[in-house]
Amino acid sequence: MSTTHSQVEPNLTTDADLKAVDQLKRSALAIRAELAKVIVGMDDPIDQVLIAVFTRSHALLVGVPGLAKTLLVSTLAQTLHLSFKRIQFTPDLMPSDITGTEVIYQNPGTNERTFKFLKGPIFANIILADEINRTPPKTQAAMLESMQERKVSVGGVDNPLPDPFFVLATQNPIEQEGTYPLPEAQLDRFMFMIYVDYPSDAEEMAIMKMATGVPSGKPEPVLTAEEILDLQQIVRRMPVAEHVYAYAEKLVRVTRPQSPEAADFCKKWLTWGAGPRAGLNLILAAKARAMLTGQFYVSCDDVAAVALPIFRHRLILNFAAQSESVTADDITRRILEAVPKDEMLK
Repeated sequence: MSTTHSQVEPNLTTDADLKAVDQLKRSALAIRAELAKVIVGMDDPIDQVLIAVFTRSHALLVGVPGLAKTLLVSTLAQTLHLSFKRIQFTPDLMPSDITGTEVIYQNPGTNERTFKFLKGPIFANIILADEINRTPPKTQAAMLESMQERKVSVGGVDNPLPDPFFVLATQNPIEQEGTYPLPEAQLDRFMFMIYVDYPSDAEEMAIMKMATGVPSGKPEPVLTAEEILDLQQIVRRMPVAEHVYAYAEKLVRVTRPQSPEAADFCKKWLTWGAGPRAGLNLILAAKARAMLTGQFYVSCDDVAAVALPIFRHRLILNFAAQSESVTADDITRRILEAVPKDEMLK
């Protein structure tokens, strides 16, 4: 169900804001067109990655090898006029390999020795954290702390990361030997867990023809860093009606099995439900989704559309769910059916 403008107290009142909404929609279409030069299909993952970009958030892409997760992120970096670094996570990777390290620097004129900080690869606008579950917890923690704080502290000095800054991490779900799964508290720092699935029959044929034929062209930059920062601010100012906030809150609260508001099936299948960050991300992602479709307001439909990748890594399944082969996506779909949007208007 969609809201009407009369149901919302608008915050996007200036002509510049309204033009910015239109610019974001056109920019997203242009980015998709550039990605299509290299990427076939992947409509939902692309939309979700764009939402993460325009909400100043991070995303985790999960899929088996060979589904172009890395190619998607590196190509996206080409369509945005931003610095890009790829970090290949391995069991021997140290925290300083990511954040940087202090070295002794000798002034050639005075021979005075001082410590100098050499920045690591995390000092870029877009970070591709490839196979983030292949490195030990200490290195994962250094990476995720930098993601949260948006700075690196060395020798008592804070070194701010560039803005915009977002991490797009990848994870292989099938090879678990020699991996270090991310704890739930660290997974919670990602707005989305994005599933990258196998291509359809038509898409697989198109991939074969594209990859074995003449390249169709190199993706061109569409947005600059300043434009992305401006669009992120416009997303924040997108109006949200009270009943949409209430709908997002209800979706989150029914997941908590210890709560009296919990749905019966959540009590049956979940050990822990989604935390407050899930509600924040539902609203933020819904705002960006509305803007990507050219809307000037957020509806309950926008919230429902982003629920799967937001709840996917935040619902902790118990043994009963695992024994019945129930997934977090199955539970989220049942929640969306059990919480009617119309009731929020009453």
